[in-house]
Formats: sequence, structure tokens, C-alpha cells
Amino acid sequence: MICIAIANQKGGVGKTTTAINLATGLAATGLRVLLLDLDPQGNASTGLGVGQSERARSSYDLLVGNCALEDTIVTTRVPKLDLVPATQDLSGCEIELIEYEQRTHRLERVLAEAPPGRWDICLIDCPPSLGLLTINAMVAAQSLLVPLQCEFFALEGLSQLLQTVERIRGRFNPGLSIMGVALTMYDRRNRLTDQVADDVRACLGDLVFTTVIPRNVRLSEAPSHGVPALIYDFRCSGSEAYMRLARELIARLPRQEVAA
Repeated sequence: MICIAIANQKGGVGKTTTAINLATGLAATGLRVLLLDLDPQGNASTGLGVGQSERARSSYDLLVGNCALEDTIVTTRVPKLDLVPATQDLSGCEIELIEYEQRTHRLERVLAEAPPGRWDICLIDCPPSLGLLTINAMVAAQSLLVPLQCEFFALEGLSQLLQTVERIRGRFNPGLSIMGVALTMYDRRNRLTDQVADDVRACLGDLVFTTVIPRNVRLSEAPSHGVPALIYDFRCSGSEAYMRLARELIARLPRQEVAA
């Protein structure tokens, strides 16, 4: 199973929207997908229509060792897409984990116990910070996908995130790679948007996905209906962009692991 962490310490960049719709797009191509919600806000869980009453076991329980991975799985209404939901218990999880041995490797151990062949790919929706939860995700993942809002301050946050990736490589996970940077909330009417996009591409080159996610009302409306935008309005510009991003991501995956 390929594990990809979706992370950016800056909030409001479309991280959870990307996690939900990219997971749905990958499932639509036939891959068996596990989405692990590691954000205490639980927005990925809500966006997939999983209410609080359906979150008897969550990613918090996994990290503190209360249960096995299988006990947390919620089947979503999207075929081939399973979810590990999040609850507010995660808010205090970082403090609790300080007392645990190998606290940075808790999630890695859990995912290593996943049933062989159950899922092809796991996406981890990280919280908007570079704390212990995000570090656990980066240690467990083979790759990192970074949603980046097309605004000036996003560039400053990106450099900080890249520094963190280097530290994770050096201390915990030397195999961690950057799958790519996905430009989000792109507004063609805003000249600054084009400038930021050009600057990011000039700096990171081929790491930046060709697909750009536009600002789109349907992407904002879909979570309130408890479904991904790809189901809410498959033909809107946001949905079409996420399907292109899913195909582009698949093309970057190691072929032998996808085939397995």
C-alpha cells in the first residue's frame, strides 16, 4: 500500500478539499483507497458524510493504541473508498503521545499492520501545523503531497514545510519524497495568482503538478451536503480538475506498487 501524506502547516489552502476529492478521484479510477483523517477538526470525515455518531473509533484510538486499524474503518458512500475518521480527541493527542516510546512512529506501526492487498493507496489528511500528528504522518508516508494556495504568504509557508521534510528525512524517514505540489484556489482574474504560480514553478519545476485547482463554488458547497464535489457536481470545473489531478498523481506512482 502506497501512503501519501497531504500536508501544509498553513490553514485554508484547500488541504482537506484536496484529500476528499483526490481520494474520490483515485477510487473512481478503480484503486482501493483508504483516507485517514488526522485533523482534530474532522472535516474530511464530515465532508464524506460520516457523522459524529459513526465515529465510535477514530484515528486517535489508533495512535494511543486503543484498537486495531480494522476497528476504525468506516465504509463511505463512495465505492472503493474507506475512511478512518477523526474526532476532537486528537486535539490533546500530541500531549499524550509525549509519554509514549517511539511517539513519532505510532502511525507507521499501525499502517504496517494493514491487511495485505486491502487497499492500494492511503491518503493522510494532516492538521494545519507541523506538530507531532503531522510528523507521524510524514514518518509513515512514502510521499508528501502539498496543496499550495496561489497567494504570496503561501510561498513563505512552503519553505518552512520543505525544511521540515529535510529534518524528517534526516532523523526518521530517509525515503520520504515529495510527490508534488498542487496549486489550489487559482483565480485567473487575479494577476497575483499567475505570478505566484509562475514563481512556484520556477522554484520547484516538475514537482508542481500541471493540473491547477480553480476557485469554485461547488467545491465549497459540497461538504455541507456530506459528499465530495465529484459526486455533488461531477461536471463543475473543480471536480474536473481533481479528476485530472488524480490521473496525474497515478502517473507519478511507482508502477510496480500500483500493479501489486
